[in-house]
Amino acid sequence: MAEISKAPLLDHLKEFIAIDPTEEETILECHEAKFYPRKSLLLQKGIISRHEFYILKGCLRVYMIDMSGTEHTLSLNIENWWCGDLKSFINETPASYYIQALEDTQVLQISLANWNKLLEKVPKMEKRFRLSFQNALIAQNDRIIQNISMTAEERYLQYLEKYPHILQRVAQKHVASYLGMTPEFFSILRRKMVGR
Repeated sequence: MAEISKAPLLDHLKEFIAIDPTEEETILECHEAKFYPRKSLLLQKGIISRHEFYILKGCLRVYMIDMSGTEHTLSLNIENWWCGDLKSFINETPASYYIQALEDTQVLQISLANWNKLLEKVPKMEKRFRLSFQNALIAQNDRIIQNISMTAEERYLQYLEKYPHILQRVAQKHVASYLGMTPEFFSILRRKMVGR
């Protein structure tokens, strides 16, 4: 397998912060390139999350399983997105959910020790992570409001408008779960929308 390039992470970061060559070197040395085959688990509920992941290529699904054994997709994450169980990672407590590769996936992963080293040696990374957390919190709040105030059809249309490329890559059952629908209802809804 070809070596995984870390350069896309630097390109991504440069959209938000200016970094000099010494900082680039520190950033790269703090991240480990890793390949996860399709269907592999990067994290299991109950295990302490030892890494946060920056996705170079592929797709990760974050999900939980309720008491009846039903899976609930919390997020579908693709290239240039961060993914992880931040609470477990920062607090070193058991994870609340699972992270699974839906495609062969290349990531840059960072350990807590390297995270702290990075924040110490490249303080402007705090700004980048703050912006990431801020955007994640806004997106989470928007999703809560959508689930409370929108119909299933409205949620589907909004997702289709915002993430059409994800719908083409991910199994319908995972998108349905993310939108809070059964796969059967989601399939009926899609057929109805195509018929319009």
